[in-house]
Amino acid sequence: MPMTTASSKAALYILMFNMFIAMSGIGLIIPIMPKFLGTFGAAGSVLGFLIAIFSFAQFIFSPLAGGLSDRHGRKKIIIFGLIIYGLSQLAFSLSTEIWMLFIARFFSGFGSAFIVPPMMAFVADITAYEDRGRGMGLLGASMSLGFMIGPAIGGFLSAVSLEFPFYVAASAAIFAAVLSIFILPNPTPTASQANSMKKQDHILAQLVQSTKTSYFIILLIMFVFSFGLANYQSTISLYVDHKYGYTPSQIAVLITVGGFVGVVIQTFVINPLFKRFGEMKVILFNLVLAAISMICILAVNTFWTILAVATVFSIATSLLRPAVNTLVSKLAGNEQGFAAGMMNAYMSLGNMAGPAVAGYIFDINITFPYMVGTTILLICFGIASFWSRRNKVLLEETRTT
Repeated sequence: MPMTTASSKAALYILMFNMFIAMSGIGLIIPIMPKFLGTFGAAGSVLGFLIAIFSFAQFIFSPLAGGLSDRHGRKKIIIFGLIIYGLSQLAFSLSTEIWMLFIARFFSGFGSAFIVPPMMAFVADITAYEDRGRGMGLLGASMSLGFMIGPAIGGFLSAVSLEFPFYVAASAAIFAAVLSIFILPNPTPTASQANSMKKQDHILAQLVQSTKTSYFIILLIMFVFSFGLANYQSTISLYVDHKYGYTPSQIAVLITVGGFVGVVIQTFVINPLFKRFGEMKVILFNLVLAAISMICILAVNTFWTILAVATVFSIATSLLRPAVNTLVSKLAGNEQGFAAGMMNAYMSLGNMAGPAVAGYIFDINITFPYMVGTTILLICFGIASFWSRRNKVLLEETRTT
């Protein structure tokens, strides 16, 4: 049941702040990682595995966190995740061996898994059914804003020392946890939520269970979309560097402008779009838009045209994520925590597979990641379109309930 307007708004603002802190902490370390790893005598391969182990931990623990939040309430799980996340950032900065970096990064992914799914489920708890798109959009905007601002903050703070950004990220996460303890409401789980996952199955059993849900195809879309997005994000800087010799500042502009436009869209445009067209139509349209803009990267050759195409891609992905989250939330009923956990698990699978595949085929030919990504997005559109035609009644219910 949604809470009162005042308390639900306060809760949503705290959740947005927590999401911003978590995502900016992830982005904050991006510009300093090459130099930081250089102090260990490590380079790109280690960085790739550090990214993978973070996503692997998210994949393993997101369903567990979502299920626990159904049983024990969202607040406790979120606070636990923020504390673990903050301590792992501190541990990363204090590491003296490479194996310590991997352990710390694993626990960062673990902490993130206990933050994101419960917060998505919390938004579903506190928003009215017809306003859920706006809530998910605002949470997505705070996520995008964190990703966008994090690298800039990290670069600025690294002037103090390479370790200082990690200290700030750790402090911010602990502060968010303390703030949540005193301000974040703690709605009691309903009986149906508490009973929805009496027995906590292991990850493989939950993946099998997810295939039997009414929203499995939407989870599959989340995996493919995340795969394509990670594919693009992990290679675009390499692509423009190899082909055009872009400077770090030019690459930062490509990423930041698209991120800023995405934040604006997620804040002001998403809910009217969902109410007018429905989430599924938004998903279908933006799968095609993402595919077209991805392949168009290969057809443009000036900074401004590349910036324009990259921004269109960011717009498409900014609309896709909350559309998928909102639709799954509406179809999940009382299993909000389980559904949110599975969404994060499928997203993490895409985040693991995308960079690995993209990096491998990029070394073969720098255009291959975009050709493969475009093909996969179009195949996903075909699957989603077929599913939507077969489930017209179910989708119509999500717009009228």
